[in-house]
Amino acid sequence: MARKFFVDGNWKCNGTTEEVKKIVTTLNEAEVPSEDVVEVVVSPPFVFLNFVKSLLRSDFHVAAQNCWVRKGGAFTGEISAEMLVNLSIPWVIIGHSERRALLNESNEFVGDKVVYALSQGLKVIACIGETLEERESGSTMAVVAAQTKAIADKVTNWDNVVLAYEPVWAIGTGKVATPAQAQDVECELRKWLRENVSGDIAESTRIIYGGSVNGANCKELTDQPMLMVFWSVELR
Repeated sequence: MARKFFVDGNWKCNGTTEEVKKIVTTLNEAEVPSEDVVEVVVSPPFVFLNFVKSLLRSDFHVAAQNCWVRKGGAFTGEISAEMLVNLSIPWVIIGHSERRALLNESNEFVGDKVVYALSQGLKVIACIGETLEERESGSTMAVVAAQTKAIADKVTNWDNVVLAYEPVWAIGTGKVATPAQAQDVECELRKWLRENVSGDIAESTRIIYGGSVNGANCKELTDQPMLMVFWSVELR
């Protein structure tokens, strides 16, 4: 089954108004294949979501970097899925390893966030990935499978889910999983989905790789037969 190529640029906690204008101008001038071939998404900080959306070319889309696990209310500092829908933001990143590690978001909590965001009409980039210690102990797939299971236990419709495999040891460190390492995990994930969810979901779900992806290494990574990319960028 053909899967449309997907690339997301995660801007993390970076940027000023002028820097955002600069990168959006660059994106707007870029030559890329049509929407039928590739889906391009950018993920600015919350404060710039509407600003970026107002300036960005119509064939590129905007994602929030997180949203709350249920309807809004007395949750200071959080952003609800309903708010993103109200702003016509179509995508959200959930379960990024920085939130798992720094804010102690558990697998189950991430699964709850994914299913709630989907229930409100958002499309979800759901992040999974192992630490260096877990990779070196040989438990990569056990960790990634447990993270995926917490999502699969709650999600019934995978049409609007993209899985982002981001090994924690490769995020912001300059270390990058080799194309073979990334491809191996992708293949094992599809096998897990086939055995635990369904063959159709295993074939149709897009799995992207993230972790120190840049202009110098993205082609080598995406030359792998099944890999797409999740690109974290630092605005300058």
